Amino acid sequence: MKIKWPFFAVLTAFFVLATSSSSKAVNTADIDKVLKKTVLDESDFKIIDDFLGEAVRELVKTRDFTSIAQARAVILSKKSTQGQYAQRFSESAYKQIQNGFEQAQALRPDDRKTNVIINLLILIDGLEDMRLADLAIPWLKDQNMVARYWAVHSLTNPAAVQQLNSTASSDPTLARTIVDRLKEIVETSNPEILAQIARFAASVNIPQGEGLLVQVADVRIKSYAEWTVQHEFYDVGILKLLESKIPLSAAGSGALSPTASAGKPEVARRFAQLYSYVIQRYIKGKEKSILNDDQKRGLLSVIIETEDKCVSRLMERPQTTIRRAVERDSMTALLEEHNKLLGAETAPGQLPSKLGFDYGSNRTSPIPLPDPPQKP
Repeated sequence: MKIKWPFFAVLTAFFVLATSSSSKAVNTADIDKVLKKTVLDESDFKIIDDFLGEAVRELVKTRDFTSIAQARAVILSKKSTQGQYAQRFSESAYKQIQNGFEQAQALRPDDRKTNVIINLLILIDGLEDMRLADLAIPWLKDQNMVARYWAVHSLTNPAAVQQLNSTASSDPTLARTIVDRLKEIVETSNPEILAQIARFAASVNIPQGEGLLVQVADVRIKSYAEWTVQHEFYDVGILKLLESKIPLSAAGSGALSPTASAGKPEVARRFAQLYSYVIQRYIKGKEKSILNDDQKRGLLSVIIETEDKCVSRLMERPQTTIRRAVERDSMTALLEEHNKLLGAETAPGQLPSKLGFDYGSNRTSPIPLPDPPQKP
């Protein structure tokens, strides 16, 4: 699929720079010697501090994007899991990156300040150390979506989830804090960031994660209802995450497991309503000729893959009727299959009947998608 929008281009540029090969602009001779040691002393701790201080200052003062990426790559190349070294490296990184953020505030013009902040957040992301989480959390509400993206990514990447889950049973405080902070930005974040939040919400092992996933789904559902949705292809990921949280009965009846939490019908409802809106948007958009080719391709990808990967598991048998309706390019047939699966005003659908949920207030069918607003 050909994707064209400014955020993706900017994010890609930063990502390419984030993976640039390292440079020797920062002196690494002393830190390399420390890396080879198994027992460290105060002089070794000073070398770690000096190295990180020099590298972060280089990142902050340098204007050239490539040089910034190289300074960041040098820092990441000196990570280690060796006990004493790792602890001191983490403590020093926290102090020096905190200083870097403070120094960035004085930079002008604003674009330069923003670029440095983004690169410091990418550095935190690459260090994969949840002891640095407090440095990223304040940037979650940043109005610059690239900065916000990297702040979110640093707190929700797979390494972060692994560390949070390893301590969730004994101390879920940080995981809950991150979930709470993410809840505050869901309604003002773009689809790329919402996708990151949704993956985290489905992976973190605390009960509050499921509520965050439902909130993301609600925001996407609202954007469909208002005809303001963007980048529909992200919804296949959100639908898969919702579906993964819907356990079937071990007895094979298809009903929600009796041991499932009270929130599971809410998850199933969001799955069905979001999928319904995807299908309804495609049908109405085609009928009224208001979708561009990228939008149509995105919606079709979501419709077909969701039926194949999600609906088939939930119905416990392969599902292809929606795909066949799409291949026939029959909007009438597609609507009929939608109604059979998800429900209509006259009869409940196969999926809610099998899983035992409704659409709220005993509704047997998804909420209809309003007509698109009239152009002025």
